Amino acid sequence: MTSRRLGLTAALAVGPIAAWRFAQAYRARAGYPHRHPPEYDPGFVGLSFETLGVPTAGGIELPAWWIPARGGARGPAVLLVHGWESARDRTLPNAQVLNAAGFHVLTLDIRGHGANPAEELPLTAGEFGADALAGVHALLARKDVTAVGVLGHSMGGIGALLAAAAEPRVGAVIAASTPADPYRLTRQTFRLARLPLPGPFAYPLAWLTTHVFLIPRGHTVESVSAAHAIETYRGPVLLVHGDADRVVPISHLERLERAAERSRRDHPDAASVEVLVIRGGEHSWLYEDTEYRAAIARFLATALRGPLKPDRAEAAARAVPAARLPQREHAFSAIKDEPGGFRTLAGAIRSAGSRPERDAERGEAEP
Repeated sequence: MTSRRLGLTAALAVGPIAAWRFAQAYRARAGYPHRHPPEYDPGFVGLSFETLGVPTAGGIELPAWWIPARGGARGPAVLLVHGWESARDRTLPNAQVLNAAGFHVLTLDIRGHGANPAEELPLTAGEFGADALAGVHALLARKDVTAVGVLGHSMGGIGALLAAAAEPRVGAVIAASTPADPYRLTRQTFRLARLPLPGPFAYPLAWLTTHVFLIPRGHTVESVSAAHAIETYRGPVLLVHGDADRVVPISHLERLERAAERSRRDHPDAASVEVLVIRGGEHSWLYEDTEYRAAIARFLATALRGPLKPDRAEAAARAVPAARLPQREHAFSAIKDEPGGFRTLAGAIRSAGSRPERDAERGEAEP
């Protein structure tokens, strides 16, 4: 064992108080995303749109864009849910693909993200789920919408599954690059921050940190777990992941797939769960892959019954030159400029209870 790891082990061995203080510091640093207001609107990629607000159960109105397809004719719609420290403009390449395949699109900023004000309490997957559910309800209330699907990326993928588990009228879910459960997500952030935590300490610390993280919002681990949500939802699901994802490893997809298969064995009426692995795909920008575009269009055209036949929807989606927008990319701010090793952990423990700057100019976001 290296001297750094020995030092870290000694620091944790002082008892539960140090671990509790670390968990509080982690919540203070990782629970408040830096906001990045949209830099582009749908017109930048040639899409007509309407700006509107989506009301939530808590009284918040989320800024959103309604992007109609086929001249606004009645038909199915898809809600797009962005990831952590992202915003609705980051979903525009997916909107291009879905628009070409004939789907109306609603894309919104999750609370504490994009054009929304900062939140007083730390954000969790539970808020992604609540805001995705608000988007679903906004679509279900529209007379020009015949069916509703949800496509979420990363934390937005968790939100998509949570919303579908809470609302059986969701006709289909696509979850891309999605963390399977909060314990493993927390453990993965330790790795991304290069904390040299040995397994016997890492997993108990991740367990404690996860519970402390959820306390302010009153969530349980189960209530914010994508694996639990996929066990509850009985509709069609497409899980997509890149095999080169270093932010959320592909093992999370495998765990979600197993959870879905277990739960559906006893429910023969449940819809199928499809899996697509993008070879060489990273955490983001999966829409640049032709097979991704084809798969999501065919899946949604089948599950939502149109508006185009699956073959036509797939062909239209393949032809879309979807590409990431020309904007600056950001690294996850909770690990930005951290030195790694013992200094990172020790500094976090010393700063327990402090809160990070939440100024968009100083933050960085998940790629």
